[in-house]
Amino acid sequence: MALALAVLCALIWIGLIFCHGRFWQAGPILRPLPQMQDSLAGTADMRPAEIAPDVTVVVPARDEAESIQAALASLLEQAYPGKLSVILINDRSTDDTACLARALPDPQHRLSVLDGVNPEPGWSGKLWAVSQGVAEAERQNPEGSGYILLTDADIIHAPAHVATLVAKAQTDRLHMVSEMVELQCKSLAERALVPAFVFFFTLLYPFARVNDPKSSTAGAAGGTILLRRDMLRKIGGIAALKGALIDDCTLASCVKQAGGLLYLGHSCLATSIRPYPGPGDIWRMIARTAYVQLRFSPALLVLTVLGMVLVWLAPALLAVFAHGPAQWIGAATWLASICSFLPTLRRFRLSPLWALALPLIAVFYTAATIGSAVNHHLGRGVVWKNRAYTDAIPHDGRANPAGLAQPAPPAGSQTRERA
Repeated sequence: MALALAVLCALIWIGLIFCHGRFWQAGPILRPLPQMQDSLAGTADMRPAEIAPDVTVVVPARDEAESIQAALASLLEQAYPGKLSVILINDRSTDDTACLARALPDPQHRLSVLDGVNPEPGWSGKLWAVSQGVAEAERQNPEGSGYILLTDADIIHAPAHVATLVAKAQTDRLHMVSEMVELQCKSLAERALVPAFVFFFTLLYPFARVNDPKSSTAGAAGGTILLRRDMLRKIGGIAALKGALIDDCTLASCVKQAGGLLYLGHSCLATSIRPYPGPGDIWRMIARTAYVQLRFSPALLVLTVLGMVLVWLAPALLAVFAHGPAQWIGAATWLASICSFLPTLRRFRLSPLWALALPLIAVFYTAATIGSAVNHHLGRGVVWKNRAYTDAIPHDGRANPAGLAQPAPPAGSQTRERA
């Protein structure tokens, strides 16, 4: 029995290492390379809009007083040669988010601050805020081309970030460029659990497969999503994903199904400043959408738990407690899992010894996933930013699963101010 289990675990890991999009690699990493910056320099026969297309940054914010000024300042100070506009949607914050945003110096008049309105039925809160920002971008420039950049209110952008994103999109003729931003990794809980969050994300959405137009795999990281405006219109706008709680990957799926080309990689020019000081903070981050990822399916939950045991826990247990060939095969498989985690640890500048804790870390993530399911079945729903979403969404939230809906922009009046 132990030998059969060891062989099964080994076969699973052989498949993961060699046939799963090289998920364990450290890259790709989008850097401001000279050839990418040169693509923005243009040539004599190119119009200005082709050299540096207009970019509108949409930032939804709810109760982000601690980070909003630093995040917005990094956007307002972007060294981008084209027209850059920033739209902040104050999503009915109960703190000073809006006041702090409006107080920022804005010598180039790039910033608009909107007071968000109550969401219409069927919308998740963040997407409703994003939809209002995109609608304002369309109102400001109805015939506009160029790009929409979706980012969060707790991310600091290096001055070359927007130019680098646009250069990547222009050079490779991409419809969407997304990055996993650098996450905080200072507290003990962050060092133990945050690298695994990135690692498990790349396991779910191998970047090589996302970036392969022949693969059906689609994924994105919500901290940085640069999207061509014509593609956003083609899929039906933000309204096409109105019910999605995993909005970034749902958007990527819509774009890819509509024939768009994607890029997903790691960022070295954008950093999240949101702290996760304790295990409970990371537990809530995982539990917020883990059961949504499983489409609220008890069967998928059982299969996920079984998979986590076979992939992460069983090889370590076999290596320690089994005997003979089962022990050696288990040890070799455990070593393979340890080695697969090392590039992620190097990216976070952490000791490779953290890889030995991967089975226990996997237990934590599995328990949080089960906790997410328990919350759903107890009627607690998804809780984020003091909002609870208790209505089950049995699919990925798209208004049209084909990703080709064409609804009108969301209704609702907004209060607009120029900072």
